[in-house]
Amino acid sequence: DDNMNKVLHELSSHEDRSAQFRASIALIYENTEHLFEGILPGTIGFEKKGDQGFGYDPIFIPSGYEKTAAELGPAVKNQISHRVRALAKMVAFLDNIK
Repeated sequence: DDNMNKVLHELSSHEDRSAQFRASIALIYENTEHLFEGILPGTIGFEKKGDQGFGYDPIFIPSGYEKTAAELGPAVKNQISHRVRALAKMVAFLDNIK
């Protein structure tokens, strides 16, 4: 909560509130490192909203949505999250090496 309050305070005079969640997965396959990255772009809102999340979800508004990640709930978040995007890239890689 303190960290979210700090972010909101620090951004209070900024017009550009763009942000992103980013997840990276490293896989070692046949002695070669493969990296898979998932990015969820969005913006930082002006106040905390929602209670269906953790971390910065109550102030993060994913691109294409008008609600915070904490308002969207797990069903939507599990479809659009940065973690899901990174994992999908790794699964596609693994599917191609079979």
